[in-house]
Amino acid sequence: MSVTDTLAEEYARAQLFFDSKAYSDAALILAPIVEAEPTHGAARQLLARSYYHSAQLRRAEEALLRVLEADPVDGYARLMLGRTLERQGGRAEEAATQLRLAEALGQSLL
Repeated sequence: MSVTDTLAEEYARAQLFFDSKAYSDAALILAPIVEAEPTHGAARQLLARSYYHSAQLRRAEEALLRVLEADPVDGYARLMLGRTLERQGGRAEEAATQLRLAEALGQSLL
C-alpha cells in the first residue's frame, strides 16, 4: 500500500467523522494529511470546516487563509472565512469584506 493510498483512506475516515459531527476527531485525522500533502485542497478545506464546527476559530482562519493562498477565487472558502471572523467577535469589518467577496464570486450567503 502506498502513502497516497493511506492518505486517501485517512481522508475518507476523517470525512466519516465529520459527517458524524465528530469535528475535533476529524481535525485530528486531517492535520497530518494536510501536513503530508499541503496541496490537497479538499483535505485542507475539510480541516478548516472541522476547526470551524469545533469552535477552533483561529485554526479555522489559518487553514482558510491557506486555502485562499492556493485558490483566491474559492467562494466557499471566502464564505467560511467571513463566518469564522464573525464568530471571533470584534472583526465585523473583516468578515463583511470576505462575505462581499464570497457573494461576488457567486457564493450564496444563506
